[in-house]
Amino acid sequence: MDVSLLKDVCEIAGAPGFEKRIRDLIIELVKPYADEIKTDNLGNVIAVKKGQRNPDGKRVMVAAHMDEIGFIVTHIDENGFLRFHTLGGFDPKTLTAQRVIVHGKKDLIGVMGSKPIHVMSQEERNKLPKTTDFFIDLGMPKEEVEKYISIGDPVTRDRELIEMGECVNCKSIDNRVAVFILIEALKNLKNPAYDVFATFTVQEEVGIRGANVAAHSINPDFGIALDTTIAFDVPGAQVHEKVTELGKGTAIKIMDAMTICDYRMVAFMKQIADQEKITWQPEILTAGGTDTAGVQRMGKQGAIAGAISIPTRHLHQVIEMAHKSDIQGSIDLLVACLEKVDTYDWSH
Repeated sequence: MDVSLLKDVCEIAGAPGFEKRIRDLIIELVKPYADEIKTDNLGNVIAVKKGQRNPDGKRVMVAAHMDEIGFIVTHIDENGFLRFHTLGGFDPKTLTAQRVIVHGKKDLIGVMGSKPIHVMSQEERNKLPKTTDFFIDLGMPKEEVEKYISIGDPVTRDRELIEMGECVNCKSIDNRVAVFILIEALKNLKNPAYDVFATFTVQEEVGIRGANVAAHSINPDFGIALDTTIAFDVPGAQVHEKVTELGKGTAIKIMDAMTICDYRMVAFMKQIADQEKITWQPEILTAGGTDTAGVQRMGKQGAIAGAISIPTRHLHQVIEMAHKSDIQGSIDLLVACLEKVDTYDWSH
């Protein structure tokens, strides 16, 4: 597995609505493998690979969102401390003792500060933290901060990718691992049946906005979303709570809170995985949604849609962890599905 490429893709900045850096990298990476590349008004990147057996012009949209959860600067106080609003979902306690990067006229490293426990009242110590309890400390007075930072600048989290045993660990595995999988699939896709619209979407973390627009434009017959899912295979978890487990294979989505996947796509993916001897596990996620919803619903006729999910521990933290074999299995399943989508009976 090309861990160095995954590292590059995970570490580069791209908060919702501010995806330019990751978008530019993706365009450079997919150029050699696409017949056509376009960027729409919202900022989605669509790389098209023509099908080999496609007299009817059928289209398969594959969506991987390129944005990562982050923040936006809302205020600079008289001492140079920044207040912020979240872009995407955060558990406030995960902000404690973290470094961030504020992207203004130049990038500045900051730290998430909060009231020290030493001066908290007992009542404050017993309360759950809120995102509004935190501020960003740049170590500069206001006049220095304002040379580089303005209200409205995006903020991302600072954490490098490392290998841990059989896993990779980084911020933004959600959903840069899916970006990586889609790039690798384009490299390996030699014989696509139908036209493939490899779509790197924006603003998923704030409401699947990019996928909605892209699906409306592409109007796909078939749709496959790529995204992380919960692996709650940790101490204290009940068997029925795990959703997925690391190292047990790529996950085939059955439903999430925004989508019931087409039963035909679920059956097709299971069949292909078994034929190709790809280890897989089922995924039912009762809370949270993915680009699957936009891909499925926003084309003019709707799409026969499902999703390949990558089991990930510690989601929406800077220590997200995925297993290398699950990542590789996701690449293999996606390529096989795109090359064999014309072999399945899609009738209801």
